[in-house]
Amino acid sequence: MTKYGLRARVITLTLAPTLIIGILLSAYFIKNRYVELEQQLSVTGQAIIEPLAIASEIGLTNEGRESVRRLIGHTHRQHSQYVRSIAVFSSQNELFVTSNYHRNLDSLAVPRGQPLPDNLEVTRSEDTLLLRAPIRAISGFNIDEVDEKPIGYISMEMDLSTVKLKQYQEITSAAVVLLFGLILSGFFAYRLLLDVEIPIKQMISMIDRIRRGHLDVRIEGKLLGELDTLKNGINAMAISLSEYHLEMQQSIDQATSDLRETLEQLEIQNVELDIAKKNAQEAARVKSEFLANMSHELRTPLNGVIGFTRQMLKTQLSTSQQDYLQTIEKSANNLLTIINDILDFSKLEAGKLLLENIPFDFEDSLDEVMRLLAPMAHEKGLELNLRIDPRIPTGVIGDPLRIQQVLTNLIGNAAKFTERGHISVSVELRLQRDEQLELQFTVRDTGIGISERQQAQLFQAFRQADASISRRYGGTGLGLVITQKLVQQMGGDIGFSSRLHQGSTFWFTLTLLKTDLPLIQPIDQASLAGKSVLLVEPHQETRISLSERLSNIGLMVQSYPQFPETSSHFDAILLCIDANESPETDDVIDLARHAESRANKVIFGLPTTELALSEQLIEAGIDACLAKPLPLRKLAEQLQEDAPAADDLVLPTPHAQPKFPITVMAVDDNPANLKLIEALLSERVTNVVVAATGKEAVTKAYENKFDLILMDIQMPEMDGVTACNEIRKGPLNASTPIVAVTAHAMTGERERLLREGMDDYLTKPIEEHILEQVLHHWTTSSGDVPLPTTPVMNIQSPASLALSVDWALAMKQAAGKEHLARDMLQMLIRSFDEVEDKVSQALENHDIDLWPVIHKLHGSCAYSGVPKLKQLCYELETQMKSGQSTADIEPELLELMDEMHNVRAQAPHYLTPD
Repeated sequence: MTKYGLRARVITLTLAPTLIIGILLSAYFIKNRYVELEQQLSVTGQAIIEPLAIASEIGLTNEGRESVRRLIGHTHRQHSQYVRSIAVFSSQNELFVTSNYHRNLDSLAVPRGQPLPDNLEVTRSEDTLLLRAPIRAISGFNIDEVDEKPIGYISMEMDLSTVKLKQYQEITSAAVVLLFGLILSGFFAYRLLLDVEIPIKQMISMIDRIRRGHLDVRIEGKLLGELDTLKNGINAMAISLSEYHLEMQQSIDQATSDLRETLEQLEIQNVELDIAKKNAQEAARVKSEFLANMSHELRTPLNGVIGFTRQMLKTQLSTSQQDYLQTIEKSANNLLTIINDILDFSKLEAGKLLLENIPFDFEDSLDEVMRLLAPMAHEKGLELNLRIDPRIPTGVIGDPLRIQQVLTNLIGNAAKFTERGHISVSVELRLQRDEQLELQFTVRDTGIGISERQQAQLFQAFRQADASISRRYGGTGLGLVITQKLVQQMGGDIGFSSRLHQGSTFWFTLTLLKTDLPLIQPIDQASLAGKSVLLVEPHQETRISLSERLSNIGLMVQSYPQFPETSSHFDAILLCIDANESPETDDVIDLARHAESRANKVIFGLPTTELALSEQLIEAGIDACLAKPLPLRKLAEQLQEDAPAADDLVLPTPHAQPKFPITVMAVDDNPANLKLIEALLSERVTNVVVAATGKEAVTKAYENKFDLILMDIQMPEMDGVTACNEIRKGPLNASTPIVAVTAHAMTGERERLLREGMDDYLTKPIEEHILEQVLHHWTTSSGDVPLPTTPVMNIQSPASLALSVDWALAMKQAAGKEHLARDMLQMLIRSFDEVEDKVSQALENHDIDLWPVIHKLHGSCAYSGVPKLKQLCYELETQMKSGQSTADIEPELLELMDEMHNVRAQAPHYLTPD
């Protein structure tokens, strides 16, 4: 925008009004004058033509052309200034006489076919004014008596050039007056500028000098009006600035002196801070080393516990034995999860802990938590029950492990601080928007409660309600802190209400996504619909919640606190023993036999503390015994017609697979771990050699050629990295793949080991499917070892990502149902077209949002046996959540396209039935 100065504004605002008003007034008066002159000319013409029309009547009547010619000729000469021509026409519209020759007399005549003028007519053209008047005959000497019909007419053409001349004169006069007014206005504007602009320029110059630091300058002289006031103000400002500058200089001198002293103190503090920084770094290093050592020391025994539990599950077991071993395995896995949480505590504090976003079966996930925590509650005689809102869908998308961890902490605390009564867990659907589900989890107990003073310390690290509780119940006080941070990181909220000696209620909210993907084999409700079930449960809340869950799957349930005196026959009777009771064995068996006469099937629900009754009840003819709280899926399976007998032995059904014809050496200083690794390898390879120390491994490596070496890292005398380097120096195993097997799970451990010479990395506890994948990857790369015909499992280590389709994993995710695994893989492949189109568009136009389609693909991969593709989707989702653009992740997108092509290529082998 153009900025105009004072001079331009004064000139414009002075001359513009004069010019505008002068132009408007001149135009107005010239227009009026022009109209007035035309009117005067028209009036003059009327005054001339009307007497001529009367005077020409006698000559026209008597055909006296000469008299009429003299009459109009005399009139023309008298008014020649205005009149161009006068003509008289007969009643036949023929020229009678004219005052002078006219080059176009037809223009004076009335056009052919039109009647003669009956009254005076005035017609204006560009330069002329044409008047026509009728000539009427006069009867006798009475001029008032005239004929109605004219005997002719007279036409007179008048010149308008004189009018235009006068108009031009008027315009010239107006222009002269306007110019004079502009000159006069310009003179006054110039005088105003002289009185205003020069003083203002002087002030601007003075202010600029003051700005540059010349505070001693002043504006001199007497100015007009407000300018003099402004001058005084500027001078006063200069005086104030001068005084302020003097004071500021004195302050600067004082501050400089103080700063010198401060700098000396800062130098001393910097030395102290440097020492403190080194101490803090050393403390962080010690902390990291402590966490790493803790990880190793805890994972090493866990490796044996989990590994041998899994080996035991492969043997012939009874139902109770299998249930015990599965509980041990899950408890050990939960302990492993807690160890991982402790190792990731720093990430949790920094908000960098990555959450999974995968589909899972909601109800089964909660049943698993209840099954794991039931022994803790039942040992104290507490009833543990679960209620799930029936509106919540079966499949949801979220982080099941973290949700289970939060519930485990809250239910575990409730069991710890409750001496009698019960613990109720409920999940309600608060709100549903499209695919989003807002859920509220509530854990209520009848425990000791928390006082108002103690509630303020509840969510603080390493703090419990008070010292007496801490001494009585133990614990680190980290559980609720981790729970709160996990809930907040999952986007939820957590809170509680409690009254002393009246129990506590903890709740938290989460937002999960609904999914229609088939996660596990759904309960066959069609086979259960309409079946009558008698439920006997002494505890009221457990009875209500279990009755609701059974009714939701189509059963007709009658519930009672005690066995009713009725003669009705039922399809099934479900008898539950209260956790707070210790019934006599004979009484329970009598009750079972009584129930057998009233139902086709009798199922007992026993507290985990009374599972010893199960064998005696089975021998007495009971169909099944299940541990409380009763899992809905197992209960539904037992209620079906083709349910397996509960006393059958669970026979192992391992998938027979050929062994790798290779020799593998396993190295570990822990006897239990070494024995486990040897057992796992013996099932998969033909020859296994073991070494208990790094030195022993080096000796054997110099004596024998191995196809693969599994090397423990932390060993006495010679660690795994040193042993690896020594083996590389030998002639036999210089190129043999060496895989690090370690309990260290710290961030960056894998990269460090690979950098120091290892070929791959496995963490303890060892997963069998990962071990199979490692064997496949490192023993078939050279092409001289045949590949077993059975596909092996694939998970997250580099070695486990060799195959694009892992059929064993797909079968496990489909609950062992081959047709379901095929359907899931086919559905996944059908979705590739949409993903490829979106990715191609995004590579051309980086503004396209890829997160929804990648998120959907990630969910589909979770249950289709494609771990490498799932890992790629997870990495892409993580990068997009961190704000990276499509251009930044272009290499990963291209890798995703390649991997989808690989899945397409390998899928037909598994989709075609054998």
